Parts: sequence; structure tokens; C-alpha cells
Amino acid sequence: MTHKSNFFDKLLAAVESNQSLLYLALDPDPETLPALVSMTAEKTQSFVTDLLATLKSAIDQTSDLICACKVTLGFYQSLGIPGGELLQQILTIIPPQIPVILDAKHSDLNTSGVFAKTVFQDWQFDAITLSPYAGFDEVAPFLLYPGKTVFVLCATANPSAATLQEYPTAENPLYLQLVRVSQTWGTPEKLGLEVGVMPDMLARIRQAAPERLILVEGDIAEENDIAEENDLAQLLAAGLSKNGEDLLLPVPPSLLAGKEPRREIEKLRDKINEQRRRAIAGSPTCQLWLPDVCFLKPEPNRDLILQLYDIGCVVFGDHVQASGAIFPYYIDLRKIISIPQIFHQIVSAYADILKDLKFDRIAGIPYGSLPTATGLALRMERPMIFPRKEVKTYGAGKLIEGHFQVGETIVVVDDILISGKSVMVGAGKLKSAGLNVEDIVVLIDHEQGVKDKLQANGYRAHSVLALSEIAQTLYQANRINTEEFNMLTAES
Repeated sequence: MTHKSNFFDKLLAAVESNQSLLYLALDPDPETLPALVSMTAEKTQSFVTDLLATLKSAIDQTSDLICACKVTLGFYQSLGIPGGELLQQILTIIPPQIPVILDAKHSDLNTSGVFAKTVFQDWQFDAITLSPYAGFDEVAPFLLYPGKTVFVLCATANPSAATLQEYPTAENPLYLQLVRVSQTWGTPEKLGLEVGVMPDMLARIRQAAPERLILVEGDIAEENDIAEENDLAQLLAAGLSKNGEDLLLPVPPSLLAGKEPRREIEKLRDKINEQRRRAIAGSPTCQLWLPDVCFLKPEPNRDLILQLYDIGCVVFGDHVQASGAIFPYYIDLRKIISIPQIFHQIVSAYADILKDLKFDRIAGIPYGSLPTATGLALRMERPMIFPRKEVKTYGAGKLIEGHFQVGETIVVVDDILISGKSVMVGAGKLKSAGLNVEDIVVLIDHEQGVKDKLQANGYRAHSVLALSEIAQTLYQANRINTEEFNMLTAES
């Protein structure tokens, strides 16, 4: 299994595979711990050893029920040198596919650059929390690391904080100003928000930041027993984005301390997913997708295939293809750009192929694959160009849009291989401009010998999905009948 290094990719993959918005906070309540100040060095070391065993047990019991882990730096610092060693040991036992957030709430401008390097390069955390009152200058050094994410603390549930957070007025409080300003500092993948367990305040923050990932901090089961259905629904309704995501909730400590922690956490996860379905039931533009079938054997692309079908990307009936051929079905991939959850998965699937290829720039074939190529360029931080479908008779009259150097190697991205004609025409335009094209990557291969045809013309073809794979998965999931299965496989 390939483990992703990008926080956002790892998070979405964990959310999808574990069907969970829960994160595990690996920070025991200090009030439940012995008085470390009066401990001898020997007893402190023994305590740390026992604590490691407890935390490892929590990780083992929840690794397939959570989407992230969070550790609070201050807690481990309070244990002195043994605490630092404990932190490093914990990082080695967290499964590599689970992203790890360092809750540091760092706020010192003078050390931000050095600390960012320590956290992201030396300790290899995936994300960090910051206190933003020093402004953008404090946050900027942490945003320089590709694939890492920053959570800005914008509101805490501490009662005495209201004096500051709601200044100068409740209608226009400081915490909302902080939310508005911080969104100009980085993209949604680079910068999220940290908020306490306060549904009313959370709802206002979500309204001001509809696309941001929100990390909820605190005990969601404390005092008001918010794990009860009505209270949980209120919290989710306040914090979920329109696609039923972008909200990270802590596993309540009381569940971990119970007699059957795994069973109780699983029940909470399922309850959250049920509330997610209800919360987005009235949203026609961006629906949450959760699998509704059970397979005996896991398949890496199963959920993606089912989602593509469920949003109408596979349509049956006679359709004329671009090549002029008539197929008894049509695969329409233009819908994916309107559904972020699926589009993000598809870009990630392309990126998993591209990361093993050698190239200087990414080229999308107009018009269908241009959004995907753009997403890949942003995700992989690689430059993009594209060959025009038709050369303009005005302006610069360029055949290739974007900056490039003659002799560079280009990887071509397209959506689907049917005859291979369009992608070879596009690749030919790139080659006519003095560029090298060796690899072509698509989402779907029709398997009509097109890869062999491309190979004969000097191109290596790669695909995320094959048509036969799509047909088999849909048939096993009872999405299509035998006749429709035969229609798809007859063409593959």
C-alpha cells in the first residue's frame, strides 16, 4: 500500500476508508495523572512507559475507526526529557496512513521559521495548530512546506475567553474577523480552523468559512452529553460543510475509558454518519456518498467506481462517440468537477500514477481533462501547459498555451481512451513544439487495444480504471443487470 505524504490526501483517504470524521487525541487529562513534580526520575520513567502502553492500546483499538490523530505538545513537554522520548515513540506506532496533527498553538514570531522546520521536516508531523495573533508573519513559515496544513485557533470554549473573542460586539466579534482574515492566508487545503465545542459559535464560523476544514477541540461528551443524538445533530448541523465533510471531531475520553471502548466508538462513528446523511439530505448540489453494499474482498477502486455510477457518469442507450462509433452506453466524466468529494479522489488517483513518472510539465487535452490537469498541477506543484484544440486567428496565435522550454518532457493527461485519436493529436502538437511526450495517463481505458496502439506510436499509456473493472464492480454491487454488464464488457 502506498502511503500519502500530503495531509489533505491522507485525511480524505482515511475518512473514506474508515468512514469516519473522528480523530484520536493522544493526550491524557492531566488531572487524572499523578503529581509528576514530586516524582523521582525512576518513577517518572516508569510512568511514561505505562502511559505509552495505554496510548498504544488506544491506537490499536481505533486505527480503523478514526481519520486522524492529535497530540498536544505542551503535555509531552511537561514530562521533561521522558516526555520528548515518549512523543517520538508514539509517532512510530501511529499507522502511516493516519495523518497526525501537532496541537502546539505556537505563537512566537521569532521562532516560527525554526519551529516549522522542526515540526514538518524533523518530526514529520502532517499538520499543526497555531495561535494567529501575531498575524500572517507568524503563520507564513508553516505554509511554505508542501503537503502540510495549518489550523488557526479562532475560538475556544473557555468561558472567560468570551470577553476577548466577542469583542467589540456580539454581532461583529473578533473571532469572526480572525476567520475572515485567515482565509486570505492560504488555500482550504493549506489552512483550516480550530474551534472549541460551541455549536452556536461553530455555526457562525462555518457560515463565514464554508469550505474550510474545522478541527473541533474539547470533549464532545462533557457536561451536556453531546454524544446524545439531539446534541450531536446540533453540533454536526453547525459544523459540517455542504458535502457533509470538513469537520474533525475528537473521540470522547469517556468512551476510551469505558469497558468496551471499540464498540462505543464504533457506535458514535455510525451515529455521526447517520447524522451526516440527514444533514445533507436537502442539499441538491453536493451530496455525501457512503457505500451501501458489502464486498467480501476489498478493491482499491471500488468506492470510486460506485460513486461515478451513482452520480450518473455511466449512462445506457445508443450514443455517438467522438470517433463516430455508436456505443450502447456513454461515459460522461464532466460531472465530476461539480462534486468536490469525488473530484478530489480522482485527482489523487491520477497523482498516484504521476508520482512514479519522470516529467517536467503536465499537459491536459482540451477540453474534458483541463480541470483534472489543473488540479494535478496544484496538487503536485508542477507547472502545466495545454495544446489548443484550435489555433487562434487573433492575438498571439499560439498552438501551446503556457510557458515551457524546448526539449522538456511532458506527461499528457486525458479523461478516457476510446480510439486514442484525440490524445495522440494533442501529443503530436506538443511534439511539434519541440517537447518530448513519453507517458499518457487517463482515468478510464476502454481496453480495445488502444494502449497497444499508443505503444506502437511511442507512448506509454497508464490508466486508473479499466472498463472491464468498472463493469465487474457495478455488476457485483447490483448497480447494473446482466444485459448492461454485457454491453460494457462487449466493448472492452
